[in-house]
Amino acid sequence: MEYVDFVSRVHTPTKRDYVSRVTAVDKSKAAEIALRFDKDYWDGDRDVGYGGYRYDGRWRAVADAMVEHYGLKSGDRVLDVGCGKGFLLYEFTQAVPGIEVVGLDISEYALEHSKEEVQAKLRQGHARLLPFEDEAFDFVLSVNTLHNLYVDDLWASITEIERVSRGVKHITVEAYRNEQEKVNLLYWQLTCRAFHTPEEWQWLFEKVGYTGDYGCIFFE
Repeated sequence: MEYVDFVSRVHTPTKRDYVSRVTAVDKSKAAEIALRFDKDYWDGDRDVGYGGYRYDGRWRAVADAMVEHYGLKSGDRVLDVGCGKGFLLYEFTQAVPGIEVVGLDISEYALEHSKEEVQAKLRQGHARLLPFEDEAFDFVLSVNTLHNLYVDDLWASITEIERVSRGVKHITVEAYRNEQEKVNLLYWQLTCRAFHTPEEWQWLFEKVGYTGDYGCIFFE
């Protein structure tokens, strides 16, 4: 298992007002809305989600970095667990012509409003029970998804990612390294249910038997 950071290049540039996140609205009600993962979460007000999650090409750098690091090539099968609107999967098809992509997400709204070029490759479902055969994919990734699960579903989801992969794997999750980052994470998050340090995440991955790589994003 190796720690590899692919996502900070997308996460870090976003400006955040952590204090207003908990003072501008009733945070508990905002979280209840966000956890529906419907239009409000993806394309509604910023207080309850992304505030409009639209394609802007930023995920191409992440796809390129993963392709280079893992040596992905035409004909490889890639699964994104928690694919959202499929922007990263689309970038894989641009980075590696001939690559086969598959995405799974719990949000019906996200899938209905996904990138048109990959929409037919996406399906609805939960990470705890992936509807795929054993060792079906050359690369399985999950970006900013698994921290949204309680421990039982989290454990099952990591096990499922391990099961369906015949090659490399990468998981990116939210984490904190100090008290300031913990507070920022608590202030900013709407859907997170697993709050861990990088060391705790590594411990959990090892306990589950996960053999892939992982990375973390931090709220500095």
